[in-house]
Amino acid sequence: MFYVYMVTNKPNGTLYIGQTDDLSKRAFEHKTKVYPGFSRKYGCTKLVWFERHETRASAVLRETRMKEWKRSWKIRRIMKLNPDWNDLSEEWTETDVFDKRRLFDPAVL
Repeated sequence: MFYVYMVTNKPNGTLYIGQTDDLSKRAFEHKTKVYPGFSRKYGCTKLVWFERHETRASAVLRETRMKEWKRSWKIRRIMKLNPDWNDLSEEWTETDVFDKRRLFDPAVL
């Protein structure tokens, strides 16, 4: 399974979009600021949105396209599944990670 995700520094704050094949590991890396770069510079440590993908190619394509989106579109995605901007990596369970609402439909690319 592959994931596209958004992390932020605060509600309605700076957003970082990425993709990974290990969401829990990547969320931990953002929290501990393991790698230098955008998310570390702006303190983007809260996982506020993610979706699952069947293939890496689908995840990479989605990440690339989402990075071109207007900010309001990204915020709308977050508000739909996480209106309180909770840090999902602190609250999720395995069931949440595999929630069918989070399975991306490539037909909408």
